[in-house]
Amino acid sequence: MAREAGIAVTSNLNLWGKTYRDGRKVIAITGTKGKSTTATLVHLMLVESGLDAGLAGNVGVAPLEIADRHPIIVFELSSYQTADMAFSPDIAAVTNLSPEHTDWHRDVERYYADKLNLIDRDTPFPVALGRGAHDHPLVLAALRDKSRLIPPLAPFLADRVASAVARSKLKGEHNLDNARLAAAIALKAGGDIEGVVRGIQRFEPLPHRLEAHEIAGITFVDDSISTTPEATKVALAAYDGQRIALIAGGHERQQDYRELAGLLEPHGVAVLVCLPVTGDRLATATYAAAPDIEVLEAATLEAGMQALHARRDRFDTVILSPAAPSYGQKRDEITVFKNFEERGTAFIALAKSLFG
Repeated sequence: MAREAGIAVTSNLNLWGKTYRDGRKVIAITGTKGKSTTATLVHLMLVESGLDAGLAGNVGVAPLEIADRHPIIVFELSSYQTADMAFSPDIAAVTNLSPEHTDWHRDVERYYADKLNLIDRDTPFPVALGRGAHDHPLVLAALRDKSRLIPPLAPFLADRVASAVARSKLKGEHNLDNARLAAAIALKAGGDIEGVVRGIQRFEPLPHRLEAHEIAGITFVDDSISTTPEATKVALAAYDGQRIALIAGGHERQQDYRELAGLLEPHGVAVLVCLPVTGDRLATATYAAAPDIEVLEAATLEAGMQALHARRDRFDTVILSPAAPSYGQKRDEITVFKNFEERGTAFIALAKSLFG
């Protein structure tokens, strides 16, 4: 409405671009999931290679706060930011692409277009693609010219990265993919392999992203940032082989939970706690796909955790990976979570008070 009324509309990112873009090397990373980890790794790898790089966007600091303090800027960008991004980066990356934020973007087609606006440009800057984006037809169409692709790591470099990840705090096959993508970006930006390895070693898991806590012999995994079924699948794969209690459910975005329901039992889920409102659909899908899983439908996170406490002999790992946003979700009968961070913090607090 503001634009229709002739009022100029811009963003923190575009103000940075207009004021500070010239003279700086810009690395922009987006994707449905994995972009925060990948951007953080790229920044660490460049710094450990002796380069003066800053980290901004949705991790690090806001674009206008980083201003012109570094000659290299690594941006982690959401679809909200890429939708109207008015300048081009020097290097871009897309980790993967799956439906999310369809309530804000109106539909999944608009979400994809807004996300891929980062690379769908006439300027032929190089682009790195994660495994979840490499063969996606919409990504390849936005790329326009495959000669822009940054090639995958040479085998000996990929082996160095895999060895470093195995000794690091990066957990799960998806994080190995993130590290390989980050390494390809960092090397293209002027980093070296020793800096890449040191950057991996320095990495600390980001809050609420597969953040593990050992409490009374049980592993509680805060993966509250997982707001899509695809992200929850990744969380389950990271703990494959464990006896799992999964807590899922949240704000409705009309996402399909049938495939996720079919993967619960193969990944070791013994107990499923379903929270409003999407938990109702996940419960229905799970009753059909895996009738042996015990499904507990709880009105609040606290009620769900109390129900798990009564069944603590059935699992050795509890994963909060909701596959939905936190909007309107309740900790208890009074408290409504403001965001996924508050939801994850409450989960660990409840784990300590009930199980500790």
